[in-house]
Amino acid sequence: MDSTANWFGGSESLVALAQQLCHYKAPRMPFDDDSEEATSEESAGKVVSQVGVVESATPISRNSQRFKQKRAAVLICLFQGDAGDLRVILTKRSSTLSTHSGEIALPGGKAEEGDKDDGDTATREAHEEIGLDPSLVNVVTVLEPFLSKHLLRVVPVIGILNDKESFKPAPNPDEVETVFDAPLEMFIKDENRRVEEREWMGNKYLIHFFDYETENNKFMIWGLTAGILIKAASVVYQRPPPFPEQNPIFKVLQSVEKDTALP
Repeated sequence: MDSTANWFGGSESLVALAQQLCHYKAPRMPFDDDSEEATSEESAGKVVSQVGVVESATPISRNSQRFKQKRAAVLICLFQGDAGDLRVILTKRSSTLSTHSGEIALPGGKAEEGDKDDGDTATREAHEEIGLDPSLVNVVTVLEPFLSKHLLRVVPVIGILNDKESFKPAPNPDEVETVFDAPLEMFIKDENRRVEEREWMGNKYLIHFFDYETENNKFMIWGLTAGILIKAASVVYQRPPPFPEQNPIFKVLQSVEKDTALP
């Protein structure tokens, strides 16, 4: 067995996954360059991304009034379960937090000055929130950014846990109530899923809810986290979900954005 396989605990399937994901390139967005700024109207238009619409699928408008977007990253940490399935680490946020208390989230947070890149932000935050040693995670790719309702530009970072036995969850009680994992593939299946249609600026969009139950707990994964995991599962398994990911109007906007993105 070669050293690469050893890095992933002897799993050839994780090696193959890492190699596949290393070749993935997220679509370039018009404002991918940090030196570029978005307009205040544009940011207001992008608030819909809190419900799981990728940044490129939101309306763009331009005027002379500008502001700098804040950046954050979340870690989609994958590992192979005992049954051989691919699983993702999730958290239930502390009920004492002022925002999104008690909601299910991916570990992550705002970028800090010392972070080298989005992978550094995501793994640092995961270490602070759940005690995940960054040396145990092999960052393989990043996905297209999403926008939170607080106008944070959230970059999903996919990493592979190279030694699941060495990870002993140690949640920071100020931020995290529970650490658990769920099968990634469930996010491109129509089981235990429901959807709501809501209206924003005259357009109707979809918000997804996934119900997941363990032996001791029931969790509802929805909104931005669900949207990110649908996208991640689609990329990992190389197939779209069997349900509409978003209403056609936003798919059209996403297509336009990709066509007009900088080379």
